[in-house]
Amino acid sequence: MKLLLPLLLLSAATTIHCFQVQPLRSVGCVSNPRFVLTHKASSVTVSLHSVANESIQDDNDDYDVDGSISSWSRLVSSLPRLSRNGSPDELDTKILSTCIPTMLNLMVVPIVNAVDTFYVGRLRSPLALAAQSAANQCFFTVYFLVAFLPTITAPVVARAIGEKKWDEARDRVCESMFLCNVLGGMGSLILIAFPEKVLSMVLPKSGTSVMAFAVPYLRLRAFGMLPALLSSCGFAAYNGMLNTVTPLKVTLTTNLINMILDPLFIFGIGRGASATQSSFILSSLQNGFGAAGAAAATSVSEIISSCIYVKLLIRRKLVKLSRLLKPPSLKALIPLIQGGLAILLRQATLNVAFVCAARRAQSLDPSGVSAAAYGITMQIYSLGVVAHLGIQATAASMVSSARAMGGDNAGREVADRIFGYGCFLGLVLAVGQFFLLPTITPLFSPLPEVIEAVKGPAAISSFIHLVNGLVFAGEGTLLGLGAYKDLAVITAMGVGCMVSCLLSPLGKSLNGILLSLAAFNLFQGLAVTLHHVRFSPLRRRGFRGKS
Repeated sequence: MKLLLPLLLLSAATTIHCFQVQPLRSVGCVSNPRFVLTHKASSVTVSLHSVANESIQDDNDDYDVDGSISSWSRLVSSLPRLSRNGSPDELDTKILSTCIPTMLNLMVVPIVNAVDTFYVGRLRSPLALAAQSAANQCFFTVYFLVAFLPTITAPVVARAIGEKKWDEARDRVCESMFLCNVLGGMGSLILIAFPEKVLSMVLPKSGTSVMAFAVPYLRLRAFGMLPALLSSCGFAAYNGMLNTVTPLKVTLTTNLINMILDPLFIFGIGRGASATQSSFILSSLQNGFGAAGAAAATSVSEIISSCIYVKLLIRRKLVKLSRLLKPPSLKALIPLIQGGLAILLRQATLNVAFVCAARRAQSLDPSGVSAAAYGITMQIYSLGVVAHLGIQATAASMVSSARAMGGDNAGREVADRIFGYGCFLGLVLAVGQFFLLPTITPLFSPLPEVIEAVKGPAAISSFIHLVNGLVFAGEGTLLGLGAYKDLAVITAMGVGCMVSCLLSPLGKSLNGILLSLAAFNLFQGLAVTLHHVRFSPLRRRGFRGKS
């Protein structure tokens, strides 16, 4: 905790600076004193043109060609500032109008996952909670190995639209969705056919009791993999258009369906005919699937979501139904494959780290209490992570779009400001989660031993958000720049730190496992910030000679 105190002070100082009362800056002033969020993609795109042009005109006022301004001063000078009448400037408005709907969109999913955990917890079985945690870890391990395409779709689409190349944007979306069909189908088949083999990555040989709960959960969850990938591509395409409200509507609708189906599938719709008098499916609906019902509800909602996205993209003329099953040419796939391989490497290294962490937690005790506590801790932590992912997605799209329209100067202005918002968000999440823990922890399990085991790890995870502000802003900027290899190398080095900690005595306790995660995030935060201010195309001019 002593090591985390300086991070808290740094974030507090940054936040105070961000919201000092100052006059409006000359670049991008807002004439309207009221703060209005503009949700339409066309409005945001026009505003980005304005930022690009103004950034070029006033560049010499903000950046010293000779490099006498330090990188830290440049970064701090671009943090969001409020005017005397309390209104953000134009760039703040654009960032918030993109970021807030994205955050809300992404936040719906872990909230619904938390509802899943709430209902599974009502079964009053630590083994069921441990099985849910293990099965979800295995599902997302396979999912993220094949989900590298949606990660690079948003900046690619944003760049194409920024350059007014709509045909190219449509081609990239169709190619990504075709590959998602192929890879998602393969992933689903693996999970459905060999659930025990996949679960053995996380569950030790002694975890046969947990395995009995986890196998049906993972099988039912696997039916949602391909639809989830298509939905991710659809979300990325809309994010590339800087339209974040439509995905929010889709997410709210489909996850509301998930929440309605949860209690029906877990506990059943009531006692009816016996299993001998009805089909297996009807009997399961009447009596419930148990913990696996949460997986069934999620898969149904993912299928509905993917259908909605495909229909919307067809209307937007960004998808042709015939091309979703037609293999694109190898020449067309090369740009996606080149960027995708680096992202795939990154996802693979992340999977190694988090599978190691989950396996450590599952093996701490045979009762399943530690594994259940780890699963609940990660559920709570993920609620904050998705807010940071909103920052990441905003940076990936806006930096790419601003660069396409105004060059590095416009991209630098956007990236620096998003770093400021990331710092502020990290501070808010850290403080908020820490003080809400006594209230929210009992919602996930009524078992006293599980609640007690969650306290320490959940407190540590709260303070990890302090550095996550830098981590996700920096990762989003790297994605927007197309610097996939740099991001993969940084992630691999961070994973090395985490795995080293897990293999040390730290990995023998839940608190130690979370401290290992903290070490990973601390390294990532420092590395991406250093890359941004010293090595990226957006570094301050003059650092390596005059521009």
